[in-house]
Amino acid sequence: MVQDNRSASYPEPGASPATSPTAAPGHAERVAALRARLAAQPPDLPVRLAKRTSNLFRSRSRTSAGLDVSELTHVLDVDPVARTADVEGMVTYERLVDATLPHGLMPLVVPQLKTITVGGAVTGLGIESSSFRNGMPHESVLEAEILTGDGEVVIARPDGEHSELFFGFPNSYGTLGYALRLRIELEPVRPYVRLRHVRHTDPSTYFAELARVCAEGAADFVDGTVFGSDELYLTLGTFTDEAPRLSDYTWLDIYYRSVREHDIDYLHTRDYLWRWDTDWFWCSRALGVQNRPVRLLLGPQRLRSDVYWKVVAFDRRYDLSNRVNRLLGRPRREAVVQDVEVPVDAAAEFLDFLHRDVPLSPVWICPVRQRHPDRQWPLYELDPNTLYVNFGFWGTVPTRKGAPRGVHNRSVEEKVTELGGRKSLYSEAFYDERTFWSLYGGVAYERLKRRYDPRGRLLDLYAKCVRAE
Repeated sequence: MVQDNRSASYPEPGASPATSPTAAPGHAERVAALRARLAAQPPDLPVRLAKRTSNLFRSRSRTSAGLDVSELTHVLDVDPVARTADVEGMVTYERLVDATLPHGLMPLVVPQLKTITVGGAVTGLGIESSSFRNGMPHESVLEAEILTGDGEVVIARPDGEHSELFFGFPNSYGTLGYALRLRIELEPVRPYVRLRHVRHTDPSTYFAELARVCAEGAADFVDGTVFGSDELYLTLGTFTDEAPRLSDYTWLDIYYRSVREHDIDYLHTRDYLWRWDTDWFWCSRALGVQNRPVRLLLGPQRLRSDVYWKVVAFDRRYDLSNRVNRLLGRPRREAVVQDVEVPVDAAAEFLDFLHRDVPLSPVWICPVRQRHPDRQWPLYELDPNTLYVNFGFWGTVPTRKGAPRGVHNRSVEEKVTELGGRKSLYSEAFYDERTFWSLYGGVAYERLKRRYDPRGRLLDLYAKCVRAE
């Protein structure tokens, strides 16, 4: 069996680890300072967070006042008995996982990228391979301390005075308030994850099998990678205490390529959680860093999604790629960076649409089902009795001369709506206002906006996510 210096056996859930994180002092003082900064913001400009990094892929206004939340980065407490963690809103999942794994615990859903923050995943949604059983990150929140647009601090729980805000906060993208502190549920882990990559050649059979394994619940993690209409892989992950060997995709080897190369694979649990971050799924190839000599030169510390994001943000800001294409006589390319959820019964049809109209490869597949069938999240409402398939597709496609802006993205939106799905709002959106509010809880949102941001200090959701104000 593998002996790995990173993989000392985790304690049983409820046991005390050798070192236990203590609650970071000063949360109340940090909140008070933030409220003071909000009060000092110019009243005639919308307020938004001033963040050094972002995982958004849509334009953001540079004229809005920035609210500095950089101090809210503390893991306040990890309770291994109750299996909960109290964290401030700007804690990254990388930091949170490092605090929980020594207790033999992890968040119920760990989004794919290390620098996604807990507050960002709750207010902007998130997903990963445990989502077929645990839903999205907001579904494991027990209570949320929120700074509202009118400067008040409220504690929102599933019941009580602010329950409507609790359920309306997910997918509000900071337009109803900011998460100051979140108490989330945790679940037990084992040292390793055993992976089985199963190839399929027919989309209908593939999605039927995906639905079956999710219903049976024998795996701890389920996701997939589609390289073409006749090359689809279903990846089943299971916790294990032993591993005959361990793969390492944190530097020279590339995880998504291994899906084609290994029927069975083993990863340390931490490495499994961040398997997609090293190469930003597969998007690092566009930056030329999937060549082994380049990886040797860069080192593992630079092979990270936040580094790639800065490069892409610079390119998008100055439209460098399209300038080069014009000089070379190539057609302009449209960025299509999207995650969508489609009911599993319509998944084969949507994949066929993608291959025909938005030819990007690979495509990430991740099943998700709402965790609590008796709850409603009005700003991102899914049928609680339906298994959905998340399609993640990120890249650029050529556009014909004279085509309207966003032609491919618009066709994706139309197809997802036609099939009864939803599209994440972290990237560009082109919906008209009426369609947008019909899809994203307009009536509930308006009621929450009147109560928690009556002076309109924060942007509204349409202005932020579609107009990019």
